[in-house]
Amino acid sequence: QVQLVESGGGLVQAGGSLRLSCAASGRTFSMNAMGWFRQAPGKEREFVAAISKSSGSTRYGDSVKGRFTISGDNAKNQVYLQMNSLKPEDTAVYYCAARPGVVLTTSRHEYDYWGQGTQVTVSS
Repeated sequence: QVQLVESGGGLVQAGGSLRLSCAASGRTFSMNAMGWFRQAPGKEREFVAAISKSSGSTRYGDSVKGRFTISGDNAKNQVYLQMNSLKPEDTAVYYCAARPGVVLTTSRHEYDYWGQGTQVTVSS
């Protein structure tokens, strides 16, 4: 089992920045890819970013490219999401996810473990 706990969400004005953190515990050695997803009210859960624990390679959703950066600290079992130039449409609950596969898939169905989520609200 793997446990994921997100933190860092909050209320920010448009154009501002936030940094989300995801702390992983348990059988973290079995997880090769970590991702961030988000879900706004009435919408499906959307892929935001993913990172490979071994290579550090990354992948981003089209709506956040150039504004968000995913990074990881394997020694601390932490994954981060730096969010800059935030827009009101970025408002959502942000979830951390993990999967044993090495492919940085964008499908939420391919991730086995999920955190409880952290709310990000961007005001206009």
